[in-house]
Amino acid sequence: MKFTENLDLMSKRKLWFTISGAFMVLALLFLVISGLNLGIDFQGGSIIEYSFTEAVDTEQVRGVLQEINIATEAQLQDSGDAEEYGVIIRSSELSQEEIQEVNDAMAANFEGTDLLRSESIGAVIGEELRMQALLALLVAAIAIVIYISFRFEFKFAITALMTLAHDVVFTIGVFALLGREINTAFIAALLTIIGYSINDTIVIFDRIRENMKIHKRSSFTELANRAVVDTLPRSINTSMTTLVAILAIYLFGGAAIQTFMLALFVGMAVGTYSSIFVASPILVSWQAKVETAK
Repeated sequence: MKFTENLDLMSKRKLWFTISGAFMVLALLFLVISGLNLGIDFQGGSIIEYSFTEAVDTEQVRGVLQEINIATEAQLQDSGDAEEYGVIIRSSELSQEEIQEVNDAMAANFEGTDLLRSESIGAVIGEELRMQALLALLVAAIAIVIYISFRFEFKFAITALMTLAHDVVFTIGVFALLGREINTAFIAALLTIIGYSINDTIVIFDRIRENMKIHKRSSFTELANRAVVDTLPRSINTSMTTLVAILAIYLFGGAAIQTFMLALFVGMAVGTYSSIFVASPILVSWQAKVETAK
């Protein structure tokens, strides 16, 4: 895949800012309206997942829970596909005796019941995990600013950070829209997205720096545009192959890793977009303001 250097992406940066801004506003609206579906990792509770050899719907499971008067407020979700049947039960924290009673009732009422997982996390531990997750994201952001400031310039670091914030907010907004669970797997996916997106952005920054040495008479806008166009085939080809692999794992890897893979898919797709249409345009606009102020 080849792109001509006549492809002028930087001159249309207001268009890219408008598109990204619109998506950011939508993501924040979804976040405010729908909120986040925090999993038991962050708010405490119990989660039990079963698979069945015959079709079982969530209403049948709720009926069994009501019969034994346990986890009657639980949220139930189908977790199987066309060939496999499964249900996930999310409730307030249950004791081991209560979980065993639920297991016995499920086995007695449904043929071929198989317990896939049973986890309980207290509210205090959930709060600690939530703080640790935010701390992990904060440490990652600070480390990125220090590293890029050392390797490039401070404005490159701030630009990279703004781009990463764009990717993270968009991914969180999609999860708020879909009502998907936010758990530790989601945080792990966010940290992976940050690493992937910053790598893509640094490749372009590196090319800009090389161009500054080779094409000394060119303007910064021309250098940035040349860097983006030069790296465009690499970015698209790498991202497409990665996204195809992620999509395959999401579809066939089972419910346990779907949250992680969905976050990766959304984050890497928007990360590819932002490294091309957000990072360099911000840098060009910043440089233009600096030159105007002189």
